[in-house]
Amino acid sequence: MSVPPDSLQNGFDRAFAVLSRGRKTFTPQLTPQEVGTITGVATGIARVSGLPGVGFDELVMFPGDVFGIAFNVDPEEIGVVLLGEYWHLNTGDEVRRTGRVMDVAVGDGLPGRVIDPLGRPLDGNGPVAASRRLPIERPAAPIMDRAPVTVPLQTGIKVIDALIPIGRGQRELILGDRQTGKTAIAVDTILNQRGKDVLCVYCAIGQRGAAIAKAVATFRQKDAMAYTVVVVTEGNDPPGLAYIAPYAATSIAESFMEAGRDVLIVYDDLTHHARAYRELSLLLRRPPGREAFPGDIFYIHSRLLERATHLRKELGGGSLTALPIIETEAQNISAYIPTNLISITDGQIYLSPSLFELGVLPAVDVGKSVSRVGGKAQRAAYRAVAGDLKLAYSQFEELETFARFGARLDEDNRKVIEHGRRIRACLKQPEFAPVSMPAQISMLLALTADLFDDVPLDRMTDAEQAVRKAAAKIPAKVGERLDVADELSDVDRETIIKIARQALEAFSPEEGSKSEPEPEQETQKQPKPETKSQTKPDKPKGSPGEPS
Repeated sequence: MSVPPDSLQNGFDRAFAVLSRGRKTFTPQLTPQEVGTITGVATGIARVSGLPGVGFDELVMFPGDVFGIAFNVDPEEIGVVLLGEYWHLNTGDEVRRTGRVMDVAVGDGLPGRVIDPLGRPLDGNGPVAASRRLPIERPAAPIMDRAPVTVPLQTGIKVIDALIPIGRGQRELILGDRQTGKTAIAVDTILNQRGKDVLCVYCAIGQRGAAIAKAVATFRQKDAMAYTVVVVTEGNDPPGLAYIAPYAATSIAESFMEAGRDVLIVYDDLTHHARAYRELSLLLRRPPGREAFPGDIFYIHSRLLERATHLRKELGGGSLTALPIIETEAQNISAYIPTNLISITDGQIYLSPSLFELGVLPAVDVGKSVSRVGGKAQRAAYRAVAGDLKLAYSQFEELETFARFGARLDEDNRKVIEHGRRIRACLKQPEFAPVSMPAQISMLLALTADLFDDVPLDRMTDAEQAVRKAAAKIPAKVGERLDVADELSDVDRETIIKIARQALEAFSPEEGSKSEPEPEQETQKQPKPETKSQTKPDKPKGSPGEPS
């Protein structure tokens, strides 16, 4: 097939005309870029020169797609915290500015995923579906945007819900020595949020990989991953990732809170976060202070935890509840980091190694634990029994210590000790077994009504299980009032106590066969003081030495 020469010429003319017009309208533009060079690399940090316009906390890029945060901005050079593997970086490599701060991906595709602080997936389920990105460092909500904390956050742990209540929007510190069950309390709280329309964010900071895998496996086994986001930094990750992890997790949680959702975030634990920040600060030659921590160690935790709040209804009414975890050494809660966190938060739950060794689990020391929101974030049914229960438990702990020295106790004190032992037995709880609110209230009302006092201690576990099962017989209307009523009526109280009494009938000892007192409660039998007639024989009147 042949094409006429004229048509070919016309086609070429049109094409060259279009190219000529495009060339005339194109104006080349030069985009200046600041490029620096690495002057030194250390553990988790790099020193860079040649970036005069870089800002504090700005993100910079190294070769191999490694990011860093400008931490020290000095006239001659900047100190950069590295956020990835840095083994391939060398002195003289190029560094480029990005013009933005560190941010993290947020969106409805995050629940059910395991990610690192940079938003990269770690669960092998493909890329994370995110709708937008938020800076990891954001200002806390102003006071005028906040609402009072009035709605309880049920943990499913009897001793906490009854005696140390937590509200939605509260910051409650969990502290204790190593291996005392701090993470178990946080995991139980997350498991109990199933079906309660509460999203959870679990932030593991510098934890062992095996411990993180165990927690994630528990979430999946208990169907909790559907409403949980896990943000992970392992112990062998660069310290920069451990430093930004809680801020990235908080931005993820804030995105849901600003959408009107109730969110729970767990920081496990901020001791590793403080140590990572100390390591970075010392490497960057920042002046050390107490325990070699930098002077702003209080500020990095306060600006983090101030972001937890309850928003006003006009702003969606969402809430962010924070459960930071701190590790103490040798039960020293007056150390630097624990006292900082105690003063920042709205209360603390202290786990005692002594109780843990005695098998009292969870090992919550009620005397050293407190919730500064208290009954304002507690249902009326709990408030009706919590005061008497805490007083009786405190009296028992004091008398138990006193009785260990073999002191003689009267009948009233022996009853207090017996009642306290049953309170302690009822407050014990296995791991990963949260208790529902009606079952808790049934058990607590039975305790305050002294229904357990006749049950032998070796049968307390079975008796408590019977009361919990009997809670299913509570009428539906009574259960609704337990959830919403301003106070527990006498009729509802009697209804629940009657159900509990019927459940405990099988555990009461038969008449005339009262159980023997426990060895711990037996008082030492001391000889009766001798009377005067036994010590001195009567003398006849008028005997020598006797006045007449």
